[in-house]
Amino acid sequence: KQKTAYEIAQRLVGSEMCIRDRYQRRVHGELIKQMSSVGKGKGGRGKATSKAVSRSSKAGLQFPVGRIARFLKQGRYAERIGAGAPVYMAAVLEYLCAEVLELAGNAARDNKKTRIVPRHIQLAIRNDEELNKLMANTTIASGGVLPNIHSALIPKKGKGEEEPSQSLDQFAHHNPPPSVKSCRIQLQRKEERCLSLLSLLQALMHYREIIAQL
Repeated sequence: KQKTAYEIAQRLVGSEMCIRDRYQRRVHGELIKQMSSVGKGKGGRGKATSKAVSRSSKAGLQFPVGRIARFLKQGRYAERIGAGAPVYMAAVLEYLCAEVLELAGNAARDNKKTRIVPRHIQLAIRNDEELNKLMANTTIASGGVLPNIHSALIPKKGKGEEEPSQSLDQFAHHNPPPSVKSCRIQLQRKEERCLSLLSLLQALMHYREIIAQL
């Protein structure tokens, strides 16, 4: 009976040890999970991990706020850059892009096209006063120029025969007839050119005769 009691006590102690080991292992595993989740939640206090929300979605923008912030820091435009600077810049760039695209789409629709090309962007910018002032020193590749004809080149109608006389008078006023001296000088230059050409032709004929005799 004593042996059986001792064996029973030993079995009970062994089972208690197993239960204690299992409990310690479970507690240790839970502690490891909690330690690994610390810092992932908001505030770093071990809360449940939440899905990351970008600054662009917080501001309701399509342009990347984080990328613009990185470019501002890499560019060294200032010693310190505030948190609102990239948000403001992204909003301004997005507004300008939307404005240009809207006007370019209208220009493409007016030309009965379904695709925006640089020509439509050029027309959209140059026909808008504010955008033209903003991009005055900008050249758009393959954009062309605005269609424009100077008023002096357009023929006038409905004034009868008075217009040709006025235009001839203006032409004579701005382009007076050449003097006698200038005409003589021009004739002398023409004579000199003719003589030089004749001398060249004579020399060529002489060389040709020499070559034929050889």
